[in-house]
Amino acid sequence: MVDSKFGIFLNGSYGVGKSATLDHLADRFAESDLPFSLFDVDWFHRSWPPAPSDPRNVVTEADNIRAVWGNYRRTGPHTPIVAGVIRIPDDLERYEGAFELPLRVVHLTASTETAEQRLRGRYTASQRRALNWHLNDHQRLARDCDQFSPYDLVIDTDDRTPADVAASVFDRFAPDLHL
Repeated sequence: MVDSKFGIFLNGSYGVGKSATLDHLADRFAESDLPFSLFDVDWFHRSWPPAPSDPRNVVTEADNIRAVWGNYRRTGPHTPIVAGVIRIPDDLERYEGAFELPLRVVHLTASTETAEQRLRGRYTASQRRALNWHLNDHQRLARDCDQFSPYDLVIDTDDRTPADVAASVFDRFAPDLHL
């Protein structure tokens, strides 16, 4: 039996198209009158400095997601649609705990060349430090994400638009949602 109440988690390294796909997936849900709530997890842990007891800000991130999700949930049934990174089973467990729902994890991939091109297009000249950090780390994170298993869907985004990727995700999961 398929669980009809779940969230969708767009997973992958930097530059694979998670945030862009998230926006297009919201459009598909809205066009189909399916209630949803968007979460780009980067905005739930961007603070400095992190607590000494939470150096990766993951506890803070989960607490922030839980609070916002509680507000959305009070307005009625919604499907959380999330863009972020799951590298290890503990990450998935933390996110499922924050949403109190199982998550269907979609692994978005891209070649090194495509990811680097997208990253270069994302940052301005004044953001060179952030660009260099992401360029230096995206391959390691891609390897980490590749090691996580199981995925409910894997999509190579190299030759696909975010709208095409969103359509594939929507077509795979929307029929199973019964809100």
